[in-house]
Amino acid sequence: MCLKPKGDEPLDGNDAIVTVIVLTRDESIHLARLVKSFDGVPCRFVVVDSGSTDGTMDLARKLGATVCTHPFENHARQFNWALDTIPVHTPWTMRMDADEYLLPDLAAEMAARLPTAAPGIGGFLIRRRIYFWGRWIRHGGYYPTWLLRIWRTKWGRIEDQMMDEHVVLKEGRILRMRRDFVDENLKGLGFWTDKHNRYADRELLDLLHPTETGSLSGQPGLRRRLKLSWYARLPIFMRAWLFWAYRYFLRLGFLDGLPGMVFCFLQAFWYRFLVDAKLYEQKLEKTSGIRS
Repeated sequence: MCLKPKGDEPLDGNDAIVTVIVLTRDESIHLARLVKSFDGVPCRFVVVDSGSTDGTMDLARKLGATVCTHPFENHARQFNWALDTIPVHTPWTMRMDADEYLLPDLAAEMAARLPTAAPGIGGFLIRRRIYFWGRWIRHGGYYPTWLLRIWRTKWGRIEDQMMDEHVVLKEGRILRMRRDFVDENLKGLGFWTDKHNRYADRELLDLLHPTETGSLSGQPGLRRRLKLSWYARLPIFMRAWLFWAYRYFLRLGFLDGLPGMVFCFLQAFWYRFLVDAKLYEQKLEKTSGIRS
């Protein structure tokens, strides 16, 4: 179900060049920041909500977005539902998370480049900056991370992965934007750990039931190939320690101070160790029927 805000122009009016699709659940703390960061970009926002109770949907309508509701299964299927269901007539489609936002120079670059892109250009990669506790995490291999976030409408689709899903372009050349967007969640450490506990469950499903995802190119494809060909072959539990040491020492994660130390430990060690523990628990259940 999709509802347009009262008095708003029709979705994808002639002035809009890009439709921005955002998946939400209880994102009132972030949503206005995201929408405001698109000042100067002729765009339409579509919010696909999966059960917010904090006023997210009312706020989205006040901000001028079209609001849709759909039960959540995983990010890939939720986003593909939006692509299959919501009429989008702008030349470009963009994926953004609610806790992300554009830097002003990226908004200006998008407004200038998208209307004039050659017909054969199918999508744009954008660099992501991660901020944690107010600190830009510049080291540890976290920057630059290039993600395909803008594509010609109907030329892209999200690969069917439970975790670490990316946009796959059906055709066209890919260019790079010169400016960055920011990923900065304001909900605190408790939310971060709860979210990554759920992510570990989804990644476990990908490990236990791998699916054919097609060809993923660029930096995400390289990272996935290294994960499957190198990291996956290392002994479980030990590989989390090795991955953390690689990011924190060899990739200079320690240069990001105390926020960098905490972020790198949680993301590169705690999360990876948790996935291994859940994997080991699955093996115990199969062999002895033990459940935690």
